Amino acid sequence: MKADKRELIFGAMEELMSEVPYKEISVDSIAKRAGIGKGSIYYYFKSKDEILYAVIERSYRRAVHEYFESIHRRPETSVTEKIKMLFTSVIKRDFSDNEKNLIITLRLHEDTTLHQKMKCAAIQEIAPVLTELLKEGVSEGVISTETPKESAEIIVAVLTFFFDESVFLEDLKSMYTKLKILSQVLETCLKAEKGSFDFIFSGETYKNLDNSIQ
Repeated sequence: MKADKRELIFGAMEELMSEVPYKEISVDSIAKRAGIGKGSIYYYFKSKDEILYAVIERSYRRAVHEYFESIHRRPETSVTEKIKMLFTSVIKRDFSDNEKNLIITLRLHEDTTLHQKMKCAAIQEIAPVLTELLKEGVSEGVISTETPKESAEIIVAVLTFFFDESVFLEDLKSMYTKLKILSQVLETCLKAEKGSFDFIFSGETYKNLDNSIQ
């Protein structure tokens, strides 16, 4: 029942955020939308902000789960392909047009605090997985870095920054150019094979970015 109520709270928060600015949401409105008592909200969370942070973290956690499911179906996948699958899982969850899009909602509300929390959640949930992939790449000789953990955190932070609509998405052509440069930077810094990170600025990335602004 505990998990069920938490899911009701998460769902209510996501629905409300898709309808009204975050500052207009109250614990009362969350409880009403979830169909539970206000006291139940405070049993699980101390504040509205704490609910939001949990929702953001859950969004990235689901992307990681999707990635691991993909890997399970393709156990012989190369390290660079695994990195691509991880990034694609995150991008799909961030920009998919067939589910509540928490991240774009945060952008539209232009709340600096929420933006920062979003970036922190991305690093917390995605960077550890990327760290292990970089270590695997180093052991296989396809990637070179003496600091996989720090490298992973920087990569995730930079990508999250690039996908911030308030920074780059107003000019898609310019963003694609920047992402292409980023892919070349990663290739050089990690001493990876040429083209290893081309997926960042092509294919599925284009498709999902286009969907996000239509």
